[in-house]
Amino acid sequence: MDINVRINEILENDIIREIENKLAKPDKTIKEHTMDLIEELNKLKKLGYISDAKLFSLVEKGCIYHDIGKINKEFQKRIERSKDKKVKFNDEKEVAHNILSIYFIDDKKFSDINDYLKVLHSVLNHHNYCNTFEVMRDKKELISELLEGYNTKKIKKSIENKIAEIIEDKESIKIKGYLHKCDYNASAGTVSEYPNNFLEESLNNMMQEWKKSNSESDWNELQKFCIENRDENIIAVAQTGMGKTEAGLLWIGDNKGFFILPLRTAINAIYDRVRKNIIHEKDLEHRLSILHSSSLEYYLNNLENKKVDENFDLLEYENVGKQLSIPLNISTMDQLFDFVFKYQGYELKLTTLSYSKIVIDEIQMYSPELLAYLICGIEKIVELGGKVAILTATLPPFIKDLLEKNIEFKYNPNGFTNDLKRHNLKVIKEEINPEDIYEKYIENKNAGKGNKILVVCNTIKQAQKIYEDLEKILPEEDIKNLNILHSRFIRKDRLEKEECILEFGRTYDENKNIDKKNGIWISTSIVEASLDIDFDYLFTELQDLNSLFQRLGRCNRKGKKDSSKHNCFVYTEIKSSTLRDNKHGFIDKRVYELSKSAILSIKEKGQIYEKEKIALINDYLTTDNLRSSDYIKAYDKEYDYVKKLTPYTISKDEIELRNINTIDIIPSPVYETNIEDIKNFENKLKEISDRLKEKGIDLKIRDDLKKEKIILKDAIKKYTVSIPYYEVDLYKNAIKNGNAIKYNPIRLSEFETIDIIDCDYDEKGYQNKNYTDRKSKQEDYML
Repeated sequence: MDINVRINEILENDIIREIENKLAKPDKTIKEHTMDLIEELNKLKKLGYISDAKLFSLVEKGCIYHDIGKINKEFQKRIERSKDKKVKFNDEKEVAHNILSIYFIDDKKFSDINDYLKVLHSVLNHHNYCNTFEVMRDKKELISELLEGYNTKKIKKSIENKIAEIIEDKESIKIKGYLHKCDYNASAGTVSEYPNNFLEESLNNMMQEWKKSNSESDWNELQKFCIENRDENIIAVAQTGMGKTEAGLLWIGDNKGFFILPLRTAINAIYDRVRKNIIHEKDLEHRLSILHSSSLEYYLNNLENKKVDENFDLLEYENVGKQLSIPLNISTMDQLFDFVFKYQGYELKLTTLSYSKIVIDEIQMYSPELLAYLICGIEKIVELGGKVAILTATLPPFIKDLLEKNIEFKYNPNGFTNDLKRHNLKVIKEEINPEDIYEKYIENKNAGKGNKILVVCNTIKQAQKIYEDLEKILPEEDIKNLNILHSRFIRKDRLEKEECILEFGRTYDENKNIDKKNGIWISTSIVEASLDIDFDYLFTELQDLNSLFQRLGRCNRKGKKDSSKHNCFVYTEIKSSTLRDNKHGFIDKRVYELSKSAILSIKEKGQIYEKEKIALINDYLTTDNLRSSDYIKAYDKEYDYVKKLTPYTISKDEIELRNINTIDIIPSPVYETNIEDIKNFENKLKEISDRLKEKGIDLKIRDDLKKEKIILKDAIKKYTVSIPYYEVDLYKNAIKNGNAIKYNPIRLSEFETIDIIDCDYDEKGYQNKNYTDRKSKQEDYML
């Protein structure tokens, strides 16, 4: 139906004339802006993202009513003056337009009182300028004055309680979510959704290319399972190397999709795989995006061919991705699942996910708190109509039980494995030591064998210690082959290291032969999930069975190397301070003990089938065995807390979904080395901020300056690393006591600074200085 006709059916003639002549924005009337919203809503309907006729009608009414409050005289005065410069909202003379708009909503236009309440709620709360009900109570006279002369509707005193009753209703959430989506994109002049009409064809084209090299190529059992169950929620346990990424994409098909992974390194790798090998960068800006905290930095460093394309706006690309408008997204959990905290406006994310398909990769890697947020979120997404696929190399029975408590999944109980024996384990009842690693490296080097050695430690501190010890005993010519990767490197260095380990850890060389190199990489659990690296030997501490089998997946990944002799060395003794029974531990003691019993049960066996790994997890990590563990207690506590949260009681700024108290800083040695560049970027930022304060600046110039400001901030942030808050506190106390050098912070804007911390930073990464005798918390170094 014509948009004008719908507006005429809903609104009275005098109001229609008002919205035709009065402004919503300096360059648009209220009616023009309203029509933009409805156009976006119609696009969502055309894409199949809003199919229920009644729901569509209610959202449409929300769009029509949402900005009518702007016809008030004070708003119009302010918007006229804002054509020359931005004029601030005057709390003494004005009332937020979202509040005023509800007085125009006619309950007689609704067949059901609850439908009226749902639309009223979406309009009233489509902005978060103030406590709406408090304003309605305290500013009755001002509201009457601003609405004088208009045929407004009476709002009952009981409205606050009635809205509280429907605020979490599925339809209420969707009406408000769709209104947010349409309003944000109409205001920004961006598209609310681009279609996914390319993924199935792109995957089929990739298969046809494979068939040219091997006529027997076909989707494997896992991938066919995903194709056959596209309309179901699924759980698929499949060994490393079975093509879970392709399987997840095949399950998503030509639908809105999100691929969730726990680590940024893996996200970047999968983004590149899809970008280069599946969609071949065709129409990239409308098809594929990264969602994580350093997405812009990754784009800036990896889309060289796009940056020279005059039609490609890299900053716009990143912004559209963050608005969730791109059909296929590779994301961290925290970018999406913060909606479980029900902050004002959370409905936009949840509504978008309600018509999406979400792949969760390696769910077993999350802490109990994050798992609670994730499962709460999954349950809500499925309740509202979204679909979820759990794809993982290992799945403990207790996590499966938690997932299936409120959701029905299609599941293959046998998992997806083959008969390859990729791993030959030697289980050692000692702590990990550098001498064993050194001896294996020298033995392999002398024998001319493949000599890619991966060492995985449970803590950064341990990884740094192993690095130091190996540096002392390795021959001088081999020091260059010693590397370390963990989360306490500045962004610039970590990105370079991530690229290096991916290159070093490839299976084949340019001639399709097994790639042989000499080298040792020492790391932490950041290499565990979805990272396509293939080492010849693994030395690892035991953490738990899931983590162990993930680590094994980085060794002989493709199963193309000889495993008749030990290629994986597992050390079962770990620092007691890392166990959760300890005040500061991060490894659940019960999970560790069960895992240790499991791995010792195969001590003499050596080679191990993939099915045997799954069987060990199924036998040991059960709900019954973990019922009284700290892990389950922590999970239950967080799950219950999130489930019972009242909407809008937590602001988005208060949410710390990662459950890690860290802050970005610049290490003093990094600052001293790069001081000229950093100060230059800081000075340019100040110049831009000053220019943006100038009156009458051209809008195009303003936009260009804002873009340059983002790029300059990102350039400074390349020198930052995340460290625990308490270490910053220790540093500041040390300054007071005269035990540390004081640095002035780097100013990014009027309200944003980055501290420079007096610390150590070298080839091993960040290391704190012990300003006091207080011992560092082991849990802060687990990655």
